[in-house]
Amino acid sequence: MDYSDFFKKATELEAAYPYQRRLASQTWPEFLEIPTGLGKTAAVVLAWLYKRIITHDPETPRRLVYCLPMRVLAEQTEANIHHWLHRLGGEAAEIPVHLLMGGEEDLQSWTLQPDRNAVLIGTQDMLLSRALMRGYGMSRYQWPVHFALLHNDALWVFDEVQLMGAGLRTSAQLEAFRREFNVHGGARSLWLSATLNTDWFKTVDFAPHLENATALRLDEDDLRLAGRRLSASKTLQAGNALLNAESKKGNGEKYLSDLAAQILSVHEPGTNTLVILNRVERTQELLRLLKKRKPDAELLLVHARFRANERKALNQAIQHTPPPFGRIIVATQAIEAGVDISAKNLFTELASWSSLVQRFGRCNRYGEYAEANIYWLNIDDEASAPPYDYPDMKAARGTLQNLTNARLEALPKTTGKQPATDVLRRKDFLDLFNTDADLTGFDTDISGYIRDSGTPPLFVYWRDFDGMRPEQSQPDRAELCPVSISQIKSHLKNKDIAAFAWDTVEGSWKRVGPNNVFPGQTLLLRAQDGGYDNELGFVAAHKPVVEVLPHREASNQVYQKDPDSIKTIPILLEDHLCHVAAAVKQLFAVLQLPQDKAEAIVTAAFWHDAGKAHPIFQETLKSIWNEDDPQQLRLWAKSAATARHKRRYFRHELASMLAWMVHGEKSPMHNLIAYLIAAHHGKVRMSLRAMPDEPEAPSGKRYARGIYEGDVLPPVRIGGKMLPQTALRLDVMELGIGEMGPSWTHRTQKLLQEHGPFLLAWYETLVRIADWHASEQEQNGGNEHNGQ
Repeated sequence: MDYSDFFKKATELEAAYPYQRRLASQTWPEFLEIPTGLGKTAAVVLAWLYKRIITHDPETPRRLVYCLPMRVLAEQTEANIHHWLHRLGGEAAEIPVHLLMGGEEDLQSWTLQPDRNAVLIGTQDMLLSRALMRGYGMSRYQWPVHFALLHNDALWVFDEVQLMGAGLRTSAQLEAFRREFNVHGGARSLWLSATLNTDWFKTVDFAPHLENATALRLDEDDLRLAGRRLSASKTLQAGNALLNAESKKGNGEKYLSDLAAQILSVHEPGTNTLVILNRVERTQELLRLLKKRKPDAELLLVHARFRANERKALNQAIQHTPPPFGRIIVATQAIEAGVDISAKNLFTELASWSSLVQRFGRCNRYGEYAEANIYWLNIDDEASAPPYDYPDMKAARGTLQNLTNARLEALPKTTGKQPATDVLRRKDFLDLFNTDADLTGFDTDISGYIRDSGTPPLFVYWRDFDGMRPEQSQPDRAELCPVSISQIKSHLKNKDIAAFAWDTVEGSWKRVGPNNVFPGQTLLLRAQDGGYDNELGFVAAHKPVVEVLPHREASNQVYQKDPDSIKTIPILLEDHLCHVAAAVKQLFAVLQLPQDKAEAIVTAAFWHDAGKAHPIFQETLKSIWNEDDPQQLRLWAKSAATARHKRRYFRHELASMLAWMVHGEKSPMHNLIAYLIAAHHGKVRMSLRAMPDEPEAPSGKRYARGIYEGDVLPPVRIGGKMLPQTALRLDVMELGIGEMGPSWTHRTQKLLQEHGPFLLAWYETLVRIADWHASEQEQNGGNEHNGQ
């Protein structure tokens, strides 16, 4: 099938633009600069798909990572891609599409098949935090897996880069690091925008690569075919409302009143009128004001502070044909890019020029109106400028005052500089590879690398319970509502309003006050405390009880718990070790690795759970059987026992690693194998120390993660060979060189230097995924296992 037929079948459009065909046939560029409304998303997704399943291009990675600045864009992109894959059918229809937006659904489901083509979609908060090994809204123990899959065999697409702020520079630095360190299967980045300025990408590590970077733009044939959209008339004029120090008094009563009056005076039946304001609070107040005036029009509010459940309905509503009496949509910049909507009348507050160009693209988008109107709303007050810089606003105002029409073909190019932001340096990035919190329980704050226009949000969800001891599970995606730090602090000012965060180390809910919130956190709120309205979204201190959504009872992550070992069907330890090694070999049938690395990973799979022979672990698993039951004489990897280990923080993978340190072959891969054994649950990785409140071992013995110096493992059969009884030693906890050789920290830092962060995470992820696969097959009868 040639690309023209492929594109037509997927999109139902008569023909692809020439630039779309070039993208599918040529080497991937670094930049794609195409005016709004000309199908950038379809161009990229279908070019990737065509190269993966039709031409089998070896330079096209198997995972497409589509990164967007806002949630509303991510959800619309997901819907479009599902539609294209469904229309194509066959192999394309089997490709999974995952929306990474928080909640239990996106923690493990998409990670199980690293050998398959896949599409991953998310906001820059979700994707960049995971790419920095500090994934927002998820368990820290899953961070390495997401990090590995997002950096290896992955094509990153950054759409609407003019909205990314600090995330843009971070994306450039990450691309530079992937070019410096080795990755598996290739990885590359593609940046998209209608208002692209390549000077934005001159970061300390990526600047040297810009000289050879390529860009794809419209040619003469594209311009001829897109003529109607590019020349669509959009009369440009100043609106009646002015936001300044005087008009913003009393929640902006005068400003919003003047604005509402003009909106209602120009709105036309059967059309969309779109109003884009820069702050959520102003959109909410304007909608309240419009509702009081009871216009003969449908009213919708769109911003980022809605739960996924209500946002899905909003996304569908704004793309429907307007009703006979028309529709007025009040929105934040969440709608200014990527949303496929066209308005006859557009009102927009002053913003940076690149953002205004994107907003203009929502007016007369298809050239369907002979005349359309854009009213720009002046902001003459520096305190009201955020999230934009006031100097950028002043420059945009000067440009607007010299224009009478906003036809896309006539708009000036973007020349403004990106604001100064934090830049991710090489050392900072490597430091993030260690996922242990510091001794105070805090992590490095990465928010400055992700956004500069306000701190990235946290997430809240509501459940129906009283008191201060919630017994609630983790949220489903539909329940999650993103909230800014300032909003949640305002909500929690009332001491009667409670918020709770799950402590994975303690295994309990802890109350959180306004001074203990941070980006990426997930907070549980009581429905009775309010804070949400289905039409307005999150509203701090909003009193009515919040509607609780139906949800699953998902388990809470606990450091001390080992849910992968709690299974309905008991599995013998020797069998499980063989099953995991076999699962790794199955992955290697598709994912080619150098022989020495493949052998190391298989060896780590054979050894990964040897520490489950430890008496503490076996006592827990065997608690389901009577003392005289013959099963007490066997070593088990899985059972239906739900009791906790008698030793707090006990980690069997540490015992496995220590046994390997004694008996494992002293080859060049010895330390790598030890690391892969220790890291296969993400709880023992780069450092080795006791937990802050871990009970001490008797007689002054060394101790860490529930392992005591001198603990004895009984004989264990591994891959057909019998491992003798082993006394565990913890010399490697100490700094320097001891009887067991260099310290654990020295060994892991050397591994990071030798293999780089991307491959080291990739190797540990393959062991973990093989463990998940084998465990699932064991419970589904896919392996001969327990000998019962």
